[in-house]
Amino acid sequence: MSYFICMIDYGRSREAVVDPEMTRRNVIERIASGEYENVLWVHEILTDGTWADLTEEVLAEAEQMSGPPVVPFHDRQEAAWDHARKLRAEAV
Repeated sequence: MSYFICMIDYGRSREAVVDPEMTRRNVIERIASGEYENVLWVHEILTDGTWADLTEEVLAEAEQMSGPPVVPFHDRQEAAWDHARKLRAEAV
């Protein structure tokens, strides 16, 4: 069983996120979603005690996974109302 360590830089401090239940896919999803920002490195600790630096691979996969930013519902609703208001103004 292997596990991942993500080192995150907060500017004045750093945090190593270690969760034995976190899979590679979970790490990529958290980076892509923005939950993990300013990732310094991602290491996979293998069962035999060795480790592998996966930083570039994981960041590249997260970049591919992240599409356009998710717009909150209230922003989409406001945009729909603005659009309807403009259509009504043009119809007059």
